[in-house]
Order: sequence, then structure tokens, then C-alpha cells
Amino acid sequence: MKIVLVSAVALVDADGRVLLAQRPEGKSLAGLWEFPGGKVEAGETPEAALIRELKEELGIDTWSSCLAPLTFASHAYENFHLLMPLFVCRRWQGTPQPREGQVLKWVAPTALKEYPMPPADIPLIPILRDWL
Repeated sequence: MKIVLVSAVALVDADGRVLLAQRPEGKSLAGLWEFPGGKVEAGETPEAALIRELKEELGIDTWSSCLAPLTFASHAYENFHLLMPLFVCRRWQGTPQPREGQVLKWVAPTALKEYPMPPADIPLIPILRDWL
């Protein structure tokens, strides 16, 4: 089974809320909420992928030194196995804007479980909630 490496981030604002993005119509798992991020391209580190994805998807800039690794998800989907490191970021430049048709929402860590998420993201919720 093919392994897909995706890097994700919990952006945490000054009030301790986490940014979630709702997958837009036309994408797989449309309507579900997820942590921002994306596929790690060939020759890219997970941190470099996040920096690129955050610029493309949300129009914000951050740096490797601001990405703290927290945990990871390992989940078997029907056609591939997802490996997804989750980083925490509290420092970035700019205001997150939905640049790819997604809906954005700042959510208290204790409320994350109220948002339907892809199966790989669900086990990350209690770890993130307890850490924050």
C-alpha cells in the first residue's frame, strides 16, 4: 500500500484557539474539518511543506523555528496509508484567509470534538486538547 506523507499544523491564536479549515466541495472528504497543511512533495521536509502550504492556502508566513512537532497520525484509508506529523505554531505573519474555497474557523481546544473530521485527524484531538 502506498504511504502518503502529509504535514499538518495546529495554528494557535493568542486566545488559545485552534484554526480549522473545512474541506471545500469537489475535494475528497468535502465538508469535513481539518488542520491546515498538505502533501509533502519530493525533496521537501514536513516543515518546508507546511511553510509552503500555509502561504498557498492561507496567505500567511511562518518559519521552521516556529513549528513545534507535537504528535502524528498513522491511518489506513482504502487506497493508501496516511502518515501525518502534526506541528503546533503560535507565531506567523499575516491574517489567515481562505484562498482555496475552504471555510476557516477558530475553535477552542475543548470544542474540537464537535467538528466532523477525517478519520486520521480524530485521534489528534485529545492529544492537542490536553497539550493546550
